Amino acid sequence: MVLAGKIFKIREETDLRTIAQKLKGYRREEPINVDEKTFTLLTEITDLLMKEDSIRGVFAEDALAYIYHHGELSPIVKTVEAPFMFSAHDDKTLLVVLEKKRKANDIANKLSQILFITTGYITEARIPVETMKGFHEENLENTKIVFFDDVDIPNINKLSLYGESLASTSLYDEYSGHGNIWYIVITARGSGHVIGVTRNSVVTVFSRTDETEFLEYVKTEIFPLIS
Repeated sequence: MVLAGKIFKIREETDLRTIAQKLKGYRREEPINVDEKTFTLLTEITDLLMKEDSIRGVFAEDALAYIYHHGELSPIVKTVEAPFMFSAHDDKTLLVVLEKKRKANDIANKLSQILFITTGYITEARIPVETMKGFHEENLENTKIVFFDDVDIPNINKLSLYGESLASTSLYDEYSGHGNIWYIVITARGSGHVIGVTRNSVVTVFSRTDETEFLEYVKTEIFPLIS
């Protein structure tokens, strides 16, 4: 099963215990009328667990969906659940949301509203260009795909390299001179998982894994890269 997640950072100085207190028991109900029917959409934080250096939980949110039934579209309520983790790393508090990029961004904004009343206090975590390059070059023999952005060649927006022997190609040096590494896919040392990482801290594990193993990899390998 492919697992994807995105890392964010907390702009406001706050400790994990305070975050846990604000999230504990959070529940919001929103009535909505559709076709003369009333539905109640629920948003809540469940399965909250605090450890010494992290908080784990699930962001559960109802959404209205439609199913095709005998020639008509009928509204139903479905629940989307996204595991998350707040974690202290060095002098930063970081958040990981296990969802695809767009949904993870939406959940990060909603968590910001819960914790700080407004959006903007939970922002994208970025990996600096030189740090991303160093991370790749430390894993040259294990890199399968490299994408470059900020390309200075006219009418070329992105460059990419695919293959098992990227470490031994002159094209890597040439492309590095024209752009910055945006995305890489590597075989992780130790676990052997195939993992994709972007500079805006989207992490995807393409191999079979579970949430705990995913979060542990993010904590040990990706958190140190974030500025």
